[in-house]
Amino acid sequence: MREYIKYKESISNRGNLFRLKQVMKKANAKEEITIGFIGGSITQGSLSTSPHNCYAWKVFEWWTGNYETTPFNYVNAGIGGTTSHFAAARVESDLLNKNPDLVFVEFSVNDESDEHFLETYEGLVRHIYQSEKSPAVVLISNVFYDTGANAQLQHSKVARHYELPLISMQSAIYPAVRDGLIVAKDITPDNLHPNDMGHELVASVINYFLDRTLQEVLIGEEPAFVKGGFPEPITANTYEDALRIDNRNYKAFSVGFSEDESIQQDITDCFKNGWLSGGQKCEITFEVECSGAAIQYRKYVSNNAPIAKVFVDDEKVAELDANFEETWGDKLELTTVMEHRELKNHKIKLVLEDCKNTKNPFNLVSVILAR
Repeated sequence: MREYIKYKESISNRGNLFRLKQVMKKANAKEEITIGFIGGSITQGSLSTSPHNCYAWKVFEWWTGNYETTPFNYVNAGIGGTTSHFAAARVESDLLNKNPDLVFVEFSVNDESDEHFLETYEGLVRHIYQSEKSPAVVLISNVFYDTGANAQLQHSKVARHYELPLISMQSAIYPAVRDGLIVAKDITPDNLHPNDMGHELVASVINYFLDRTLQEVLIGEEPAFVKGGFPEPITANTYEDALRIDNRNYKAFSVGFSEDESIQQDITDCFKNGWLSGGQKCEITFEVECSGAAIQYRKYVSNNAPIAKVFVDDEKVAELDANFEETWGDKLELTTVMEHRELKNHKIKLVLEDCKNTKNPFNLVSVILAR
């Protein structure tokens, strides 16, 4: 099957490889290396039969196989059904506090191909690139195998602007599916999430890029942005320092809501640490400094859940329906309720008119603030 993969075309943007080559040199010197991944369900390993069949682990194995006596650490910060918007607010706690030397970023099939996600993706990438460890960054672009769609058009703008490598499954694997050389169901049951063979192919594309880089590791390359300094953002860049607030770091004023005190097992146990409705009429208010805000809440496949009205500075801006019409499981929804307003204190209030007669509570997981 690999004979149909366009490996050479997979490197959509080569970028500046100084940092990645430095990681390889460090690994060759047998210094401890931490490899991190952040993304959605594909990165988490959805539809692989075990975590060790996920593309991320197989890319990690490239490192352990090429540097057998070097100590390596693996950090997988993939959470299914999430976008770069959420990642921009969680990257510090879920990944960067582990001090990765190299970070792979994968949100091309979770982000929409629009200006909002261009901005959230740029904020995430800027945050990672400028973090304390100065990690190498590699961007991964997965694809819908029935349509060829993804957010690569937007994400590639970030890759080019910050001279980062972008590895594209749209260019490498999708053409073989489109042209009938590979049957989609042989690598993905739902035209999106890879099975074990699909994860193997995705990893092989990324590892091809790593092989190419290793071949030229001794070729000198200057660090990016030595002369001109780190580039100015290409968007309004209000998500580079995005902040997530929940009941662990914020005391909300509420009536009919209670804090969720159940124990969170890991980062994928994602419906925890928020607020749960429990009365006839419920409301909860946040007074926070921000220029934008998004509400993160649980949508239930079992339905029978409340609908919340959202007010920003006493103006109704949205209704959040906690009922989910899909069947694959409850969803961690993130809805933007304000964006690109003046950076100042804003009042954000959720009101539920009748939540007593619903089986499920309104689970307000967090509020994500843009600044």
